[in-house]
Amino acid sequence: MSPLPPVVMSCGEPAGVGLEIAHTAYDVLRGEVPMVLLADRRHVSGPVVEVDHPSQVTGQEANLPLLHHEFAGDAVPSQPDPRNAQGVIDVIARGVDLVTSGQASALCTLPIHKKALKDGAGFQYPGHTEYLAALAGVERVVMMLACPELRVVPVTIHIPIKDVPRELTPELLEDTLRITKDALIRDFGIPAPRMAVAGLNPHAGEGGAMGMEEIDMISPLLQRLANEGMQLLGPMSADTMFHAQARAGYDAAICMYHDQALIPIKTIDFAGGVNVTLGLPFIRTSPDHGTAFDIAGKGIADATSTIAALRMAWDMAGKRQ
Repeated sequence: MSPLPPVVMSCGEPAGVGLEIAHTAYDVLRGEVPMVLLADRRHVSGPVVEVDHPSQVTGQEANLPLLHHEFAGDAVPSQPDPRNAQGVIDVIARGVDLVTSGQASALCTLPIHKKALKDGAGFQYPGHTEYLAALAGVERVVMMLACPELRVVPVTIHIPIKDVPRELTPELLEDTLRITKDALIRDFGIPAPRMAVAGLNPHAGEGGAMGMEEIDMISPLLQRLANEGMQLLGPMSADTMFHAQARAGYDAAICMYHDQALIPIKTIDFAGGVNVTLGLPFIRTSPDHGTAFDIAGKGIADATSTIAALRMAWDMAGKRQ
């Protein structure tokens, strides 16, 4: 089996904490996870080793390997420069090109600031994930948040709670389950994944007393997919799914809306959660936090999530190979 190429990190918003936590992550992971940062050398304050191509990265470099990408503006901590917006977007696209061409094994995206991209370059996507899906030509992707103790997948994500029942269609739930199952097999090395599916309503509807979505839609769909061989639990009452004994019974929890999924994982591992995009033709992970302009440049940003994201990307690449 040939050695894997490095993980490429897109720099994200250069005025945020991404570039400083990239250095911290490399110091921790040197010799464990080969990586290269895609950024403008002028924006990087810490020591780097410039390379011309990812193939030059060994993973043993004394300092963080850097693949230079020219930006239009300077980088001042906590002060996003609209001149850099297009550079941030282009770096993401270049990272995708490196992964899809086989020059990198996975993409780890450092945090972007969507308003800065919209103001500076007319960015039309709600976020990283939607842009990556467009670059890949994929109609539907799935967001997973993962830590060693728990993997969660929200079926609906950034929409008002009042809109969830309308958006939660059988087609969306089925696609989410199928994409998650395939990723658990291919990227996490779980040959027969078990998925626990939450109900939408309290107590999973309590037999229709608190809502009919479980009876009318969720249960029939789960039964049909179980008949195909999927290992599914549910619909389950969300308030009993996340204690340690319950978590031991499944490999991923499928939740109906954003907070149903993210509250438990952020309670269990607030600093170390990783955002993984399932359904792409390449591996993409990201730290589960934003640009943190309030602490950018102060040297106090926590790199735990970025370290976990890089480790997970490297491990997924090995599983996929």
